[in-house]
Amino acid sequence: MATTVMDDVESGEAREGARAGTGGSRAFALLLVITGALGLLAAWVITIDKNKILEYKADGKVFTPGCSLNPVVSCGNIMESDQAQAFGFPNPMLGLAAYAIVICVGMSLLTGARFPRWYWLTFNAGTLFGVGFVTWLQYESLYVIGSLCLWCCLAWAATIVMFCYVTGHNLKHGYLPAPDGLRRGLMEFHWVVPVMWIGVIGMLILTRWWDFWTA
Repeated sequence: MATTVMDDVESGEAREGARAGTGGSRAFALLLVITGALGLLAAWVITIDKNKILEYKADGKVFTPGCSLNPVVSCGNIMESDQAQAFGFPNPMLGLAAYAIVICVGMSLLTGARFPRWYWLTFNAGTLFGVGFVTWLQYESLYVIGSLCLWCCLAWAATIVMFCYVTGHNLKHGYLPAPDGLRRGLMEFHWVVPVMWIGVIGMLILTRWWDFWTA
């Protein structure tokens, strides 16, 4: 009887916890705020420069963004490409909304907010879309357009980091299925995946323009 009562109590606590939702540590919340702010900054600067490019073009002039440093690091080439408006409007407009949401989630967690499983999975799906989109943009930038935008690179890194840690949060709380060994490994070495991911991108950039960097 005692075992049955204890099981009922634990089950009740589990149901109550599921209804109450899950919060996040202060470090996780700050990470969301910081990465969201960096992405928002990048989207904001790109939006301003894009508008200036269009204004100058309307007057028959050419505007060169401040981050256009050389033939490779040329933000103007990226901003004027077809890929810069993949959905029929400038990509930074999507970033302004998406990164603002990330900041709001982080700030809410700092105040002690707790969210249900569906919320975390939806948030994870949003970051998955984001990291998939920036991966496509990385390929287009390196191998189709042939130029880099420093602000875009900042947004790429911010999106990768937030995706990795939101996914880690969901794995930690069992919202995403994973073997216990994999879950423990990812929790202990949570920094490995984002560092290696960004490192691979750095190596691709280095090798793509190796002759230019070493000239």
